[in-house]
Amino acid sequence: MRYFVAVAEELHFGRAATRLHMSQPPLSRAIKQLEADVGALLFVRSAAGVTLTPVGAVLLDEARALLDHADRVRVRVSAAAGASTITVGILGDGTDPAAARLAAAYRRRHPGIDIRIRDTDLTDPTCGLRTGLVDVALTRAPFDETALTVRELRADPVGVVLRADDPLAHHDRLQLADLKDRRWFQFPQGTDPVWQSYWNGGSSREGPVVRAVQECLQAVLWNGTVGLAPLGHDLHAELVAVPLTDMAPSRVVAVWNKGDTNPLIRSFIEAATVAYRD
Repeated sequence: MRYFVAVAEELHFGRAATRLHMSQPPLSRAIKQLEADVGALLFVRSAAGVTLTPVGAVLLDEARALLDHADRVRVRVSAAAGASTITVGILGDGTDPAAARLAAAYRRRHPGIDIRIRDTDLTDPTCGLRTGLVDVALTRAPFDETALTVRELRADPVGVVLRADDPLAHHDRLQLADLKDRRWFQFPQGTDPVWQSYWNGGSSREGPVVRAVQECLQAVLWNGTVGLAPLGHDLHAELVAVPLTDMAPSRVVAVWNKGDTNPLIRSFIEAATVAYRD
């Protein structure tokens, strides 16, 4: 059934095989055997890919339900054995009410699971996911998404953080062009360039190197540099945040390694989707 669902979601045998970490011929044979067992074609095949038949569409709904149930059984059995652990990487504001809702909801789902948390600084937006330090990350995009699966949970408007006595601090809103002659913060060399570019407004910048949110805010306070941050967060009394009208929102995302079918990760994503929607 997992093979069938992969092909049905990718609508391409090659991509489905890659997702399943297998070659295409055995996947094709497995689907043909399933069609023989069902007694009907599940896909219409063409050079461009495949499409679901009406029978295939019905089976897809049922297969997803069956796999979800199987995953829940696996989680409960593992929890009963006391052997299940999930490591969650977190970047950003841990006081976010949505994150608190997620933590409570996930504990209710899996009271017997050992949940390990790894806080990370701004130099690794994937929170150690690529190096195997975490199973799933609660972070912000954009970053290099190669070999990762990303689920957007929320999009937050972004503002520029300035000293309260900065001449620009009294504006109702600003654009990136208003900041072109200012010093910005930088991340250390080797930081994901997609991530670096976003927080520097898409341009190369000069300024102090920071690794953490508080270092960024202190750079603004002490050096008068430009800092960017999602709006709605509490700031030092001497700092203000002015909305940027031409800055893309900062997306809160859950991210995990592509192809990882750990049911604890799937459950985490489901709980996160609900928690950040409320």
